[in-house]
Amino acid sequence: MLRNLIRVAAWGIFASIVLATLSPIGLRPQTGHVVIERFAAYCALCAFFVAAYPQRFIHVIVLVPIAAISLELLQHLTPDRHGHLFDAVEKIAGALVGGSCIRLYQTLGRSASQLS
Repeated sequence: MLRNLIRVAAWGIFASIVLATLSPIGLRPQTGHVVIERFAAYCALCAFFVAAYPQRFIHVIVLVPIAAISLELLQHLTPDRHGHLFDAVEKIAGALVGGSCIRLYQTLGRSASQLS
C-alpha cells in the first residue's frame, strides 16, 4: 500500500515538473531561488522514484537525468522558454543527490536489520 502511494507521488512530482518546465514562464510557480528550486525538485523526484522502484535503482539514476536533459531541450520548442546547460546540470546534481541518499538509506536499513 505504501509503495503504491510513493509511486503515485513520484509520478505526480514528475508531472508537476513537466508542467512547470514547459508551461509559459508567467505560469511557472516560484517559491524561492530558482537554482534551489531546480535542485530540490529533481532531488525529490529521483528520491521518490528510487523509493518507489528500489529494484530499478540504475534505471532511475540514469533515466531521471535523461528526462531533465530532454525537458531542457524541449524548452527550445516553446516561444518564451529556453533551456540552458547550467540548468540541466543543477537538475542532474539534484537527481543524483536525491537518488543516492535514498539508496544509502535503503542499504543502511538492510544492513541494520541483518545485524539484529
